[in-house]
Amino acid sequence: MKRRSFLSMSAAASAALWLPRTFGAEPAAHRARHAPVFARDNGKLLILIELKGGNDGLNTVIPFADPAYYRLRKRIAIRREHAIQLDERTALHPSLEPLMPLWRSGQLAIVQGVGYAAPNLSHFRSMQIWDTASRSDQYLREGWLSRAFDSASAAAGFAAEGVVIGSAEMGPLALGGGDGARAGRTQVVEAGKGIAQLCGRPLRAQDATRLTTAFPCSRFGASIESAMQMLAARDRLRVQAQQGQALRLHAAQADTTAPATAIRLTLNGFDTHQNQPERHRLLLTQFAEGLAAMRSALVELGRWNDTLVMTYSEFGRHPRENGSAGTDHGTVAPHFMMGGRVLGGLHGVPPQLARLDGNGELPVGVDFRQLYATVLARWWRVDAQAILRQQFEPLPLLHI
Repeated sequence: MKRRSFLSMSAAASAALWLPRTFGAEPAAHRARHAPVFARDNGKLLILIELKGGNDGLNTVIPFADPAYYRLRKRIAIRREHAIQLDERTALHPSLEPLMPLWRSGQLAIVQGVGYAAPNLSHFRSMQIWDTASRSDQYLREGWLSRAFDSASAAAGFAAEGVVIGSAEMGPLALGGGDGARAGRTQVVEAGKGIAQLCGRPLRAQDATRLTTAFPCSRFGASIESAMQMLAARDRLRVQAQQGQALRLHAAQADTTAPATAIRLTLNGFDTHQNQPERHRLLLTQFAEGLAAMRSALVELGRWNDTLVMTYSEFGRHPRENGSAGTDHGTVAPHFMMGGRVLGGLHGVPPQLARLDGNGELPVGVDFRQLYATVLARWWRVDAQAILRQQFEPLPLLHI
């Protein structure tokens, strides 16, 4: 039996709406007889952060020591004295200050130069490439996580659950053919609440748990809060199940069963063709404050060492600013990984502004599917080559 549940919900959706149904969809005795026994590694959580619209990598991770950066961006470059210096050549946007405790503790990795060969600069097509882990000339319908869950479940008894928050699109969890039977369980929850109802609202009696972490008052912050409440509620139900207070599962399964979970969150607004400086500042503030709160909640839940957080985006931005104080679509960008088992620091290939191609674009230094191979082979220990349909070398980003 394949154990996958896909949840598509708005940022305002309550964890309490789906967890009882997810755990109660089948008779407990049936689950105990037919569910496979999983390795403890399979309980590791992946949280994907989609920076939708194409994040500007050069103003996020800044090559301040390269004079070409300031020549290409006379109006929108981040001044050196305002940036957060990481080493003698590289700095962060000042809005990313909330992430510096993670950087200093060695639990934040930045992978530079991420992209793919023959890049497509259409939002829709490039996002499709990232979601399906395809080549630029290859059209696949099923998301890479969907393939991973199917392949691993069939081959190794790998249980998995998928959650999508903040977007109506399934992205890397898409089933392609729309065959609901293959999904195991599919649920869509839409609460339809406004952001004003989320900020500072009192906790209700039916809330899954009372986390002490304070979440930012933003739609992205609300998405993170929903995700953390879901994790808390699920852990609480598992404890109750083991104690015989809720579901009566086989004792051996209760000790060893821990489905891998992939949560996809979306932060919108990165298509900064105009007036980028202020817009980008606000977006990166939401991003950094949200991830800092996420880290706090995961530590509170005891899940920090079992969680890998990874950003992705359809593409980066052009190295040269445009005439509207913004940037147009570009090729590569840096991406972030964080977690208790992450090997922090700068990885990948820094931007080589002296080696722009004929279109003035940066060359690709790291294929994005190497990030996926790191998740699959190193984090979840499944067959990355079979899932990605090609051999990609995992990156040295984790200590397991």
